[in-house]
Amino acid sequence: MLLPKSVLLALLPFFLQANAQSSGTGKTTRYWDCCKASCGWTGKISLASGSNPVSSCDKNDQPLSDYGAKSGCESGGSAYMCSNQSPWAVSDTLAYGYAATTIAGGTESSWCCACYELTFTSAPLVGKTLIVQTTNTGSDLSSNQFDLAIPGGGVGQFNGCTNEWGAPSQGWGLQYGGVSSRSACDSFPSALKAGCYFRFDWMEGADNPLVTFKQVACPAAITAKSGCVRANDAINEAPT
Repeated sequence: MLLPKSVLLALLPFFLQANAQSSGTGKTTRYWDCCKASCGWTGKISLASGSNPVSSCDKNDQPLSDYGAKSGCESGGSAYMCSNQSPWAVSDTLAYGYAATTIAGGTESSWCCACYELTFTSAPLVGKTLIVQTTNTGSDLSSNQFDLAIPGGGVGQFNGCTNEWGAPSQGWGLQYGGVSSRSACDSFPSALKAGCYFRFDWMEGADNPLVTFKQVACPAAITAKSGCVRANDAINEAPT
């Protein structure tokens, strides 16, 4: 059946969106700066009905309803990264988490709240998969880089962890790279310990492993924590 030209033109944006799924090879780094995520502001993307920008929390790790609240990494700010945006293991070979992302050919509006399946290609993680939702970006990220949000991963350019959690002035461990041993996680706030241990348990202490990646439907378990769902995005409701 041939469709009228007017119908084909109307459907074109949906065809383009379907073909715009990102994939390629990339690298991972890690960070946890405790700052409000850049995808936590309104107006960055079109949201699904009932959704919201990436959730932020107050100094007591309680969710904020004011999405216009200034970042705790700015003077007078009150919005911080929520502890539940730490990564977690689904199985021995699959995990979920969040990341600051920069992908070639895209912009923040195409990355924010999109999900990517990262398949590790370097030892010791070959055969493991991490699905992340983009909650942040950064001017210091290179093309096809996923800066994994892992407590104790280093504060990088900004440090809200001292204000929120009483961390040392340069964050826990090195400013870039964070803590270097599992035992260093023992002194973390209880809400962040599991996320810190994740790097040394599920990730086996890997240091910036390489990946192949492809954009996928966001698992419902991930969006339930971030609160953010892109308009017209499919959600994977498979139980985890």
